Amino acid sequence: MIEIFDNIRKLYRFSLPTETLAPFIDFFSETDLLSAGSFIQEKKFTVKLFPSFTPTIWMNLGSPYRLHLASRAHEIDERTDILVLRSQTIERENAPTDNIFTVKFLPGGFEAIFGISQTKIADQVISLDELVPPHKINQVKMAPDFETRIKLWEDYLIERKSQNAARHYLTTVQRSIDTFLDTGMKLSAAQLANELYLTEKSLNRYFNKVVGTGPKNYFNILRARTSITDFLSKRDSFLPDSYGYYDMSHFYRDVIKFTGTRISESR
Repeated sequence: MIEIFDNIRKLYRFSLPTETLAPFIDFFSETDLLSAGSFIQEKKFTVKLFPSFTPTIWMNLGSPYRLHLASRAHEIDERTDILVLRSQTIERENAPTDNIFTVKFLPGGFEAIFGISQTKIADQVISLDELVPPHKINQVKMAPDFETRIKLWEDYLIERKSQNAARHYLTTVQRSIDTFLDTGMKLSAAQLANELYLTEKSLNRYFNKVVGTGPKNYFNILRARTSITDFLSKRDSFLPDSYGYYDMSHFYRDVIKFTGTRISESR
């Protein structure tokens, strides 16, 4: 299965974070064992995820799996929980007994809560017990259901957030992302910097410090992910200008650049 082109979401249950955590957390999710079981049946499957620069925690509630990242294979056993940045394409090989609980952070959200820049994650696969006390991890994994796991995570993340002071550069990056989306993904880095009363050099420095890449690259990724997803769900009403593209040819070229696949080859 390939993210964006295949409806990966049908294999999982999703929940949005509480209002307090909404600026930092994108979502919580967990494998929907009934839906995933009926779809996967007895075959192994691979999930391919494109870059997003969103720190992601995967708690393993099921069987071992293999992770391919930065030209390396990582064997993740059933007792291991990990953190990845998703700055590169990731592939996860799963068995039918796959069961993953996910905490997906927004850019800068991980640093706001844990006080650690997501740039330090880079292309590593970090064991979760380096960040979270093992007894907290076990408490979540032993919880009876998805809702309880979310509540335990939210309580822990709110507690961690209270221990960290607000950083102005995190807020600036978040504001620039919101402004980019609110203006139809048309503004360049220089125009965004002007909107925020910054120099382009300062905006570039903040993005590299917070996200791990410059604003131009990050916004190209965000535009591609958003536009391709919307195109596949509403081809008849899709307007490339709504996503900052000059025309459909511009959009098609960006699809190939980001995914390595022609949109006509999507399933």
